[in-house]
Amino acid sequence: MRSVDILALVAADGPYPEHAEELMAYGQFVGSWDVDAIWHDRDGGERHAKGEWHFSWVLGGLGVQDVLFAIGAAPHDYGTSLRCYDAAAGVWHVVWMQPHGSEFVYMTGRNTGERIEQEVISLDSGRRERWVFTDVTPNTFRWLDEVSLDNGVTWFLQHEMQCTRQTG
Repeated sequence: MRSVDILALVAADGPYPEHAEELMAYGQFVGSWDVDAIWHDRDGGERHAKGEWHFSWVLGGLGVQDVLFAIGAAPHDYGTSLRCYDAAAGVWHVVWMQPHGSEFVYMTGRNTGERIEQEVISLDSGRRERWVFTDVTPNTFRWLDEVSLDNGVTWFLQHEMQCTRQTG
């Protein structure tokens, strides 16, 4: 029986040339980042953690995959997102999975001005959620998890991460 390194099969060196400009929406994050995370509860409480977030080109350069984890977490606690560009629709299809925490989320992503918004596809009536990359520079960005319980009339910040590119 032949063994194949599937991670080597999905790895890519850069964006697919035909759509390189559009692919840089998430391609700009390729590399490794330090994360300062804050979870907010509705009563004003906060929980803090530090972590790492690593992004890489995959699938012939038509996708960007990441691995996100808290410092000290066991590998079974890691999460991953796969983001693939759909040139025909001009949108990204995004899937987040953190199996040990029973988190499985499907989103569509698109540039909206200076932000990249990923809208969670949900079956809950009235509940909306979006995951946003904002305040992006070559070496920093902020990620937000915003939730609405009234179909987008009002939003509250549930989770945020300030990310700084690792150097060296």
